[in-house]
Amino acid sequence: QVQLVESGGGSVQAGGSRRLSCAASGSSYSISCMAWFRQAPGKEREGVAAICTGGDSTNYADSVKGRFTISRDSADNSLHLQMNSLKPEDTAMYYCAARSTRIGGSSRLSPYWYPYWGQGTQVTVSS
Repeated sequence: QVQLVESGGGSVQAGGSRRLSCAASGSSYSISCMAWFRQAPGKEREGVAAICTGGDSTNYADSVKGRFTISRDSADNSLHLQMNSLKPEDTAMYYCAARSTRIGGSSRLSPYWYPYWGQGTQVTVSS
């Protein structure tokens, strides 16, 4: 089992920045891919960014490319999401997710493939 705990959420004005973190514990040594998802009220959960071992390859949703950066600290299996140039439409609950086996391509941004989830951290961007 893997436990994930997110932090770093809060309120920010449009154009500002925020850094989210996710601490992994339990069988975190088994993690191969980690990702950030978000869900706004009344909307489906969507993949934001993912990173997998093996060169730390990354995937981003088109809506955040060039503004968000995902990174992972292999020393403690922590995950981060640096969010710049935030927009009101980025407002959502942000979730950290992980899986043990490596997957490729667009599957990395699909919530279906992740068995481990954190409780989420709220990000609110005001205009």
